[in-house]
Amino acid sequence: MTATHPARPETAGRLPRIPFPVVDEVDRHCAQDAEPSTIHIEIHLPGRVEEDRLRAAFAASLARHPRALMRERPRGPLARRYEWELTKGPDREPVTFLPPAPGALDRARAASLTTAPPLTVSPPLRADVVEEPDREGCVLVLAVHHTALDGPACLRLVATAAEIYSGRSAPQPSAPARPADAPPPPHSGPSAFARPARVAAGTPDKTPGNGQLLAELPVPRRKSGAPYTVNDQLMVATALTVADWNRQQGAAERPLRITMPVDDRTRGPEMPIGNGTRLVEVGFDTAEVASGRDIAALLRLTAERTRALKARPRPQLGRSALLLTAPLLPVAARSAYTRALRVLAGPWTSTTLLSNIGRIPYPLDFGDAGRSAALWISAPARMPRGLTFTTASTAGRLHLALRWSRTLLGDADGEALLGLFSRHLAATSSEAP
Repeated sequence: MTATHPARPETAGRLPRIPFPVVDEVDRHCAQDAEPSTIHIEIHLPGRVEEDRLRAAFAASLARHPRALMRERPRGPLARRYEWELTKGPDREPVTFLPPAPGALDRARAASLTTAPPLTVSPPLRADVVEEPDREGCVLVLAVHHTALDGPACLRLVATAAEIYSGRSAPQPSAPARPADAPPPPHSGPSAFARPARVAAGTPDKTPGNGQLLAELPVPRRKSGAPYTVNDQLMVATALTVADWNRQQGAAERPLRITMPVDDRTRGPEMPIGNGTRLVEVGFDTAEVASGRDIAALLRLTAERTRALKARPRPQLGRSALLLTAPLLPVAARSAYTRALRVLAGPWTSTTLLSNIGRIPYPLDFGDAGRSAALWISAPARMPRGLTFTTASTAGRLHLALRWSRTLLGDADGEALLGLFSRHLAATSSEAP
């Protein structure tokens, strides 16, 4: 976990404690029962796993990454901090084997969006093993409470479990490459004070919570030596998708701001567990995402912006969040004004979020059950954004999770947005006409 405070040592039977880092505290303040802050992770394996063996592998993985063995510590009304309590072992069995039945995977997916693992029970995640009579292999469906863990940290836990299960050590993955320094782009996009576009409402469902679509797409091609990355192609496709969607809905044109998590952690066994990404925002002027735009020029401009943002040091949620979480008042008071500020700042929240995990750096080899053939991750889509795009690539295929708030969009809207994204991503490919 990327905490700014060391764990308090265990004394006289008291478990070690860690004050909530900034990201954890802000997410805890803004918790909503209608839209739980869950991360959905879905791992497809070609074979079946053994129940006792998998449970033992997950238990050993948690022992190797003890920062995942956390639960929220009870606090008094005047407490100035939320605190994690690090437990010696799981409070409950995190791995569940669901009864094999038709539709089991759809039900597990729905549960990962609607029911968050409780923060008061260690660890704040659950792993369901799903088998269906007409489906070969099995699927691991993980629901992770985003207040405690992010997707890459949970993948590290699963990778360690896979190594233990298979008895084979995986190659040491490298940390993401980051430029040491990058000059500011010649045009930095819209002003930070400009009110960004919101995703236009479609035909929302009456059911609260999140909807989700999972899709497998080809990874867009790039010419050798291209000045942009696949992440830049995904960013351009996301911007053009939202701009086209808003035009179709008759929304007024405004600049777009797209939140992009940046993760500089090592991916090896020593990877810090917790919420370790920092959030930056990539801006686009209305003219840049207008109809008839020059895709090649937009890719180059986007690459300049993302390189500069990745190289620029910045607190995880910006300096304003550091002020919000300073322990000057009791946590109950800070929670109230944080929620109030979130409502007031809603119109200036970024338009949407694109979280590109990139190429999965682990083989996720479960021995006789095989290696992961497909993997999806989806980030929460709470309002006021209400729409997130999360991508990961495995075996040369791009796995996209499109997730939305049902108070903003319906299932048919999700299908339409997926069609727009697929078309715009293909247009960024070097093989596009």
